[in-house]
Amino acid sequence: MRLRDLISLSTHLSPGKRNAITDVDGVSVGHSTLIAGSAVRTGVTAILPHTGNVFREKVAAGVCSINGFGKAAGFEQIRERGVIETPILLTSTLSVGRASDALIAYMLRENEDIGLTTGTVNPVVGECNDGFLNDQRGRHIDEAAVWQAIDTATNGEVAEGNVGAGTGTSCFQFKGGIGTASRMTSEGITVGALVQTNYGSRREMTMYGVPLGEQLLSDSLPKPGPGSAMMVIATDAPLDARQLSRLARRAPYALGRTGTIGHDGSGDFAIAFSTTNVWFHTPRAAVEMLPRFNETSESMDSLFLAAVEALEEAIWNAVVAAETMTGRDGNTLTALPHADLVRLYNQYHGRIE
Repeated sequence: MRLRDLISLSTHLSPGKRNAITDVDGVSVGHSTLIAGSAVRTGVTAILPHTGNVFREKVAAGVCSINGFGKAAGFEQIRERGVIETPILLTSTLSVGRASDALIAYMLRENEDIGLTTGTVNPVVGECNDGFLNDQRGRHIDEAAVWQAIDTATNGEVAEGNVGAGTGTSCFQFKGGIGTASRMTSEGITVGALVQTNYGSRREMTMYGVPLGEQLLSDSLPKPGPGSAMMVIATDAPLDARQLSRLARRAPYALGRTGTIGHDGSGDFAIAFSTTNVWFHTPRAAVEMLPRFNETSESMDSLFLAAVEALEEAIWNAVVAAETMTGRDGNTLTALPHADLVRLYNQYHGRIE
């Protein structure tokens, strides 16, 4: 179930064919979901920029740390070098180290020269705290889970909700998870987004102008409130690292549209990359002629709008797809009630009396 299955959504830009990050040609997504016993509710989500060897053919990238109370790995080298050279992983907070180690092992398997006749490798890993439902101290993410997420990645429909890195996460004190969406600009450019949601207090929750949270308050809200959000933006526009950093810095506007203020204890990060103009690990020449994205106000505004709209809808797709889950110590996160969403959305937009 996705948001557009429930309501008639009017946006400035139209979604791509799948309304997913995989609408950007070459991008694929895979999940590894770990559910065991009463306390393991976690996983890994992998985003691959293209189907080739990302170490050999790096992609231009930019990052944004909106609120840095998180454990993201690999961001400093992206800021310095402006490229991503591994798949992007999302996982649980206390498993970032294990996921990074498993990702390095994967890259060593695929590139026998790393650390010997060439340089090292920069693993990129983001996280959200799934400790309300998941036994974080067990650090259940292992090499098998990481490799499965990478090896099973596909460029088709993307599973959402309680999967991969979203297995144990929340959103506005409902069950959250993984969500995705995309937008097409008037210039024919595709912008896709994938999110791992784990943020927001119920009272803040605002969906396209509708104060849902205020209408769905209860006396027994679950403990998780202000938390974190990982946001990944992909595009086929030939953007350089500086331009992609600008695109990543628009992610806070998507969060703000949903009502959150970016709480003190929130780790909110965005990664943006372009699938065009790969950077070869072994350059063919010192100077290459490549397409350039002309940075006019109109062209950049179109990309900014696409990114914000895609991220915003991806967040709601995560919440709509998520299902009620019980985990560690009997803690429970309930699904957003679809009937209430439809009723309140239509009421506030004047579609019912």
